[in-house]
Amino acid sequence: MTNAYFRNFNHLLTTQPQDIVELFVSDLHLSEDEPALVQAFLAFLQDTIALPNLKKLYILGDWFDAWIGDDAYLTLDTNQKAVHWITPIISQLNKLHQNGCQIFVMQGNRDFLLKQPFCDAFFATLINEPTLISIGHQKTRLEHGDALCTDDKRYQSFRKFARNRFVQWWLLKKPLQKRLQIAEKLRKQSKKENAHKSNEIMDVNQKQVSKQMRNVDLLIHGHTHRPAIHKLSHNQTRYVLGDWRIKKPKSSYQTVEAVIGAVYTNHDSTPVFELCEYSHKTK
Repeated sequence: MTNAYFRNFNHLLTTQPQDIVELFVSDLHLSEDEPALVQAFLAFLQDTIALPNLKKLYILGDWFDAWIGDDAYLTLDTNQKAVHWITPIISQLNKLHQNGCQIFVMQGNRDFLLKQPFCDAFFATLINEPTLISIGHQKTRLEHGDALCTDDKRYQSFRKFARNRFVQWWLLKKPLQKRLQIAEKLRKQSKKENAHKSNEIMDVNQKQVSKQMRNVDLLIHGHTHRPAIHKLSHNQTRYVLGDWRIKKPKSSYQTVEAVIGAVYTNHDSTPVFELCEYSHKTK
């Protein structure tokens, strides 16, 4: 995953911790079945808690590999939550909030049923897609990224169906076990279909990108799992965050790699956005 244009986040952490003010992550695909990814995210949060001037953390979709509804966690009793794999994450996020960092969460295609009640557990805000922010003087558009992949007509039809409020209400009325079955079926179906799709279809459509960047300077998104910096013009740039992936998954020491976004202040206090490589070795 090494790219000359990506900064080393671990080096940034040790050399300029006081300058880091905002962080962006996407496509972590956390689940109980992938403890290495969970451990890596917990280590990342531990690092962010130590940053003295971090003001904002953005999680731009597909935080979880599947999310069948906030009630799957929120309705657990105290003893069940005490041993649940998500609880340490919530604990770390609460510490981050107590340090003065705002946390923003966006839905992705895997966790479109994630709602504000779950975010309330760690004082986060569920943000719409897209969300417009400013990084210095640059107008910036944030989104998960799947809405940009308009060449995949079949997926876009599913996305429109899944994001419908009535459909989501209907799904959330179903028992948890039934929702688990539906989620598993959708995962298998998606994996099967993607195996027969071309790389071009599953990437963004350039006309759609140009359309959405008409009035902004920066576009930051994930979803495609193709971290990159795309210079569209002299003053317009598209940044693609990377997914969190396990390198050598069968090894006893697993390394999780990701490409994240960071805003830090330079020597004249101007905010600068860069893509950064992040890695964590787990046991």
